[in-house]
Amino acid sequence: MLYDHLAQDLYTEICHIPIIDPHSHINPHQPTARGLEDILGYHYYTELAHSVGMEKEAVNLDIDPADRVRETLYYMSQFDNTAQYQWFLEIARVFLDYQREQLSLADSTWLFERAQRVMNRPGWEDEVLRRSNIETVFLTNDFDDPLQGFDTERYVPCLRTDDLVFHLDDPKVRQRLAQATSVEVGDAAGLRLAVTALFEHFTRHGARACAISLPPRFRPAPVSDNDLARALHAPAAGKGRKERRAAAALARTRAHGVFWMLAEHCHEFKLPFDLMIGVNRKVYPGGVFQGQDLFDHRVSLIQYARLFNAFPQVSFCVSVLASTLNQELVSYSWIFPNVYTSGHWWYSNIPAYIEQDARARLQAVPRTKQIGYYSDMYKLEFGLPKYNMYRRILAQVLAEDFVRPRIYTELQAVSLARALLRDNVRRIFDV
Repeated sequence: MLYDHLAQDLYTEICHIPIIDPHSHINPHQPTARGLEDILGYHYYTELAHSVGMEKEAVNLDIDPADRVRETLYYMSQFDNTAQYQWFLEIARVFLDYQREQLSLADSTWLFERAQRVMNRPGWEDEVLRRSNIETVFLTNDFDDPLQGFDTERYVPCLRTDDLVFHLDDPKVRQRLAQATSVEVGDAAGLRLAVTALFEHFTRHGARACAISLPPRFRPAPVSDNDLARALHAPAAGKGRKERRAAAALARTRAHGVFWMLAEHCHEFKLPFDLMIGVNRKVYPGGVFQGQDLFDHRVSLIQYARLFNAFPQVSFCVSVLASTLNQELVSYSWIFPNVYTSGHWWYSNIPAYIEQDARARLQAVPRTKQIGYYSDMYKLEFGLPKYNMYRRILAQVLAEDFVRPRIYTELQAVSLARALLRDNVRRIFDV
């Protein structure tokens, strides 16, 4: 709850803006939770519970769902200070009619059984979207997704390309690509045919973006067809240091070549390219599923300057994993016409970082060049608490920085919020 009356009024108005969510991990064939185990199985909760003592095996899907819920709730009292706890509490109150002030282990049976009844009743998907005021949700689709069996007006496809860029040496990925495109990739020309087939398939089914997550040291650059062909035929790394170094160099060449080709196709097919920058994979291999990746500070957007300059007609919607990189993102969006600030990703998605980052963007980046927020959710129930968190912060920042200093009227402030939450997404992604 906001205790600033002006901010509360702005928040109320902002909540009336229908949301277009430009990035999620929703499965359109099962978009809502089937029960509380799907809610508490979200990696934020398993990570936090594991970090305070829960055994990794406690989230094994072979374990009875009620026991998994009980185990996570047992540890939740140790992280009831977190934003993620507040998300869960808001889900319980809004969707399950939970009335108490503080969750406890004693609530686990009631919550579990209540969720089973509520989340499996007819029309639940529509009810969740209506209560959350979410109109459209962008997906994250594997490159070989057939994109069938769901409403692409409600759930907008997005071509996720991490496997193509970083795992094309894997025979299984090559096989998937061949099955999806009917192209056996043997050289740069064959790869270009395959990538073109993917873009044709995705745009034919209503895709509105291409996306990738990128490690800190990635520095995209063009690669000649001959060098790319050599990299595509690179053998597995040997055991010696020299062989490992040579294999790593070829892997970089392959990744750069595929990535640059994707950017060329974004230009050709007029698709924005979502860049999520700065993730180190498997830093903590002993962590729970999806709880192994972190960031570090060995990344700068100068690594992407060549890319931004080479493709002035491509809209690059940039998310940064570390809030400390936000000033660089602000300055690049300030200078480059084709660079946009996009959401508050992962470890930056807590109120303290959102507030400082959003405030800086609002004070420095043109209003038409900001995508205020995306949910990154795996189940639709998380759209409401996540967007409400952002809406409250946005209302407070607008009240303090724009309305009280008489830079904007309240109506103008709400108009700015509408640009961040809806209008810019519609224009940038053409939805």
